[in-house]
This record gives sequence, structure tokens and C-alpha cells, in this order.
Amino acid sequence: MDIVVCVKTNPDPQMVRIRNREPVLEAVPYKLGDLDKNALEAAIQVRDAVGGKVVAVTVAETNRKIKETVKEALAMGADEAVIVDDPAAMTLDQAAVATVIAAAVKKLPACDLLLFGEGSSDNYTGQVPSRVAEKLGVPQVGYARKVEAAEGAVCCERSMDEMIETLELPLPAAVTVVSEINEPRIPSLMHIMKAGSKPTQVWTLADIGVDAAALAPKQEVVSNLAEEQDRKHVLFEGAAAEQAAAFVDALVKEGVVGR
Repeated sequence: MDIVVCVKTNPDPQMVRIRNREPVLEAVPYKLGDLDKNALEAAIQVRDAVGGKVVAVTVAETNRKIKETVKEALAMGADEAVIVDDPAAMTLDQAAVATVIAAAVKKLPACDLLLFGEGSSDNYTGQVPSRVAEKLGVPQVGYARKVEAAEGAVCCERSMDEMIETLELPLPAAVTVVSEINEPRIPSLMHIMKAGSKPTQVWTLADIGVDAAALAPKQEVVSNLAEEQDRKHVLFEGAAAEQAAAFVDALVKEGVVGR
């Protein structure tokens, strides 16, 4: 089975600082999204069960060393990687990203199963998987917590409030997964070292037949601000024990902690 996993590299949220209510991304390291790792782990498990290969596909949406980050997917177990890297791909919205991914998938020799994380770690719009499935004309199921290959089909299980829904989709198909589906593996040192020798292709928009003029954003981000918080400027005086007790009482009154 030829499995394609669409991954996105995002700023490490634990390293993002806030200044004047805006995120500061300078010098922040990038990593694969957590849900993308779940999708990749699911793909590896399906491949190991039925055979085939796993190709990680990503779009370089910012000017950074994308190859180094994609090596993480190869170290986890992807067999190959495809990077769409083009100056015109630096300011894409979700519709344009879906157009680029769909074109890249069409350029691949084969794609039986297309896997995504349910949302990205930064914007978490969840739009791209459905848009890609529509452009490729394949069935899609979301929120999968279990993915298994069947004869010419893929079986998915998802939680729908008080019931468990099981669906079977004919291949080719697209599936988005949730974090409960698995625990992504941590690559060993040996796999990290081998990742550099795995095939990695870098394509431009021209290589996949996409006109940059057709990717003009259909939406504009007006602002991206952290919630405004007013400091209360509360001071505690007295001995250390008295200050500690007063501090706990203040937290209880604010509902931050309970007694």
C-alpha cells in the first residue's frame, strides 16, 4: 500500500514568547506537529501490517531549513519525503495549501491512502484535509481513532459522542486522525542517523504544475494577539509563612486553586 502522510512543521509552542500580546517567533525552533506525528505513526503501523511504503509530504510555508525538520519524519519511519519549496509558497492560506498538496500527490507514482492530523499545532483550522480530498475526488473521514487496511479499502473507527462509529472507505481515500489513535514512536539514534540517507525530493510549484498566480490568499489575518490580561498588583507583607498563607487565600478566592 502506498501511503502519503501530509505533515506540517510548526513553531515549538513551548518556546514561543509573547511580547506586547504578539508571538515572538525569532529563533524559535520548528518541529513536526503533534497530530502529524500521530498520522505518521498510524501510516507506519498500516505499512508494517500490509507492506508498502510511507511518503511524507510537506509544503515549506516559511523561509527556514525545512529539510532538517522533515528528517524527523524520516527518522520516525517514513520511507521517503517530498518538500514543495517555492518562494510563492511562503504566504499561503488553507485553500492554497490544499491546492499545492493535491498537485503534489497527483505527481507521486501512486497514493492509496492519504493521512493527516486532525489539525495543525498553530492555527488548527482543520480545513486542509477536506479541501485536499475534494480536489482529489476521494472519500474522506475525520476524527479517526483507529485505522486498519482491508482488501481494497480502509476501515476507520471514531468516537461520536455516546457511540463508536465504524466506517469502511474504498481506496484511494483520505483520513484524519486524533491524538488518541496512538503514541508516536521516539526515533532511536540509529534511525536518526539513517534518516539523512533516505530519498528526499524538493519540488517547486512549476514541478507540480501549479501557477503561483492562482494561489493568491482568499483571506487576510488582521491580527494575532494574545488575550489581554490586567495585573492586579497585589502585594503580600509580613513573615514568609503569613505571605504564603495570604497568597494561597488569594488564589482560592480567584478560583485558580481549590481547598
